[in-house]
Amino acid sequence: MKTPDMVWPAGVEAHLGDSAQQVALELASAVAEFLNGRLLVARRVSLAVSGGSTPLPFFRALSLKDLDWNRVDVVLADERWVDETDAASNTRLVKENLLQNNAAAATYFSLKQKGDTPEDGLEAARKELANLTRPLDVLILGMGNDGHTASLFPDAPELVHAMDTESREVVAAMTPPSQAQKRITLTYALMREARYTALHLKGGEKLETLKRAFGQQDDLLDMPVRGFLKPGLQVFWSP
Repeated sequence: MKTPDMVWPAGVEAHLGDSAQQVALELASAVAEFLNGRLLVARRVSLAVSGGSTPLPFFRALSLKDLDWNRVDVVLADERWVDETDAASNTRLVKENLLQNNAAAATYFSLKQKGDTPEDGLEAARKELANLTRPLDVLILGMGNDGHTASLFPDAPELVHAMDTESREVVAAMTPPSQAQKRITLTYALMREARYTALHLKGGEKLETLKRAFGQQDDLLDMPVRGFLKPGLQVFWSP
């Protein structure tokens, strides 16, 4: 394929494919290889993933990989505050597409807990994540055209708290006015520690957003994805 006209930040590695399926397979292989390597030296490993339609072929491919899934913790990077039966639930998405086949043996940590609001469920979410293997071994992120990633939305009133690098919190409630549902997200302080981070993107608009993010990289609150544009980041993109 023709390589997009991009000047990538130092240390950021781009994996550009011709199709969403090709890139999903490449990402699944990279994640499985990394986790298998970690499992040689660690008792347990952790995998944080993002929801939406883009990662579905990645989920399905990864679920078939030969891993000691009994020793893998899986968690969402963020979740909408909806019941699992709701069509907007990323928990449902993960259970139906990733936690299948070989990956059915993994341990799932749910961000969505009881309560009418994410604030109501924060304490239960903290307790749920108390035994999550940390730092995260693998973090797979998406990105919106506003530069948000996970549920770190530029318009969320809680963004400064959720992006605080000194925070000891692992989760934060998010109520961005731009979104139909309230959210809960892993904090930036937790996610930035991940040993392997990949940004999984699809479509030309996402590349244009990424180009904008490359400018003024210190302005994380304007485009929170900038917080992850650092050496070691792997970008997997398809048209």
